Amino acid sequence: MRSLSQRFDELPLTREHWRIVFLSGLGWMFDAMDVGLVAFVLVSLGRDWDLSRTQLGLVASAGFLGMFVGALVAGRLADRYGRRTVFLANLLLYSGGTLLSALAWHYPSLLVFRFLTGIGLGGELPVAAALVSEFAPARHRGRLLVILESFWAYGWILAAVIGLVIVPQLPAWGWRVAFLIGALPALSVAYLRRRLPESPRYLDITGKYDEALAVLRIFERAAGLPFTNVTFTPSPQRPSFIEQFRAIWSRRLVRRTLMLWILWFGIVFAYYGVFTWLPSLLVERGLTVARSFSYVFVTTLAQLPGYFSAAYLVDRWGRKATLVIYLIGSAVSAWLLGNAGTAPVLVLWGCLLSFFNLGAWGVVYTYTPELYPTPLRGFGSGAAASFGRLAGIIAPYLTPWLLTSGGLSQPAVFALFMAVFVLIAVDVLLLGEETRGRPLEHAVPVTGGAR
Repeated sequence: MRSLSQRFDELPLTREHWRIVFLSGLGWMFDAMDVGLVAFVLVSLGRDWDLSRTQLGLVASAGFLGMFVGALVAGRLADRYGRRTVFLANLLLYSGGTLLSALAWHYPSLLVFRFLTGIGLGGELPVAAALVSEFAPARHRGRLLVILESFWAYGWILAAVIGLVIVPQLPAWGWRVAFLIGALPALSVAYLRRRLPESPRYLDITGKYDEALAVLRIFERAAGLPFTNVTFTPSPQRPSFIEQFRAIWSRRLVRRTLMLWILWFGIVFAYYGVFTWLPSLLVERGLTVARSFSYVFVTTLAQLPGYFSAAYLVDRWGRKATLVIYLIGSAVSAWLLGNAGTAPVLVLWGCLLSFFNLGAWGVVYTYTPELYPTPLRGFGSGAAASFGRLAGIIAPYLTPWLLTSGGLSQPAVFALFMAVFVLIAVDVLLLGEETRGRPLEHAVPVTGGAR
């Protein structure tokens, strides 16, 4: 007799799978829109409140500090209280924080509200990836997770449209309108998400067998298949935070955890170091705000083919090969972008960087939850993402510092980002292992004991 997890792995794709990807992706899209809006409103915000480049960098870093906390805490809570519950709470917290950001009355209040927004955003992403991975059939998991990640591109495109259409028209307080627009639709998505089912694998390992079976019946009915009897997983004792932390660093998982933490730190550092400041760097090259936003909008569009190509390749070439190739492509693109002599050439290489970097991101969100077993999936994924968010705190502040106090040129700074991309590509190549088509229950190797 098959287990519940085996039955989900062998199901065909149904409308229920796509509904989960879509509702999860909508929240992902608005999270991305918020991150993108920060990049687009920095110019307007700086003019409105007469803020220095360092102060503007702290606005971005406050959000990433919240993401660090959110990713770590939400992963733990998702393993304890369920993916769906934490999923809804994260989106509500993000929406409220973004709305309060639009109403901020001075610089310190804005930092606090960006921190709160970051908690919701940081918790949203790894929990969403864990939820979708636990519904997805094994042979389709890579494609579904990269498609989920592609909603990030739609969010950035919306942010670029808002930045292009609204912020230049309202130079003094356009940033407030931008945040307000970002908050309201996300609240409606939180309402729609109430109908999402809980992860059946989570219900299985927590002893809620009737609920898990009810979810399975929904998917079997959608697939037009007869109901099948399944076995369930004996409910394990819920581990404490310390026990979960020790488990992800046990001898059986230490290589995976080390690889993921290096990967997450590097890709977050390079991504936010470049894209948070790209509109501002274009303005400093003499472009108008409107023209710089239009150029960034074009580079943002290049994210979509990056995602879709990665979605096609990740289940054909495998996770490791696809990720390494896209990271090397990101490294080359970063070097070319830093040495671009004119604005059109800069846009060309910016498009190339968007293509490869966001394709790599899609694979990262596919790969991460596949490397941990169900009892550790939320915590392990969240811990890796949380460690990466430390780089998100540093990068928005470090980039302007290197260009001013550090005395580095733009080519030198982008050479640093190139080196980071190469480093994490080597990390994946040497420490990573292939997970294509592998059942999630095989996330723990059969060899090696606990530490």
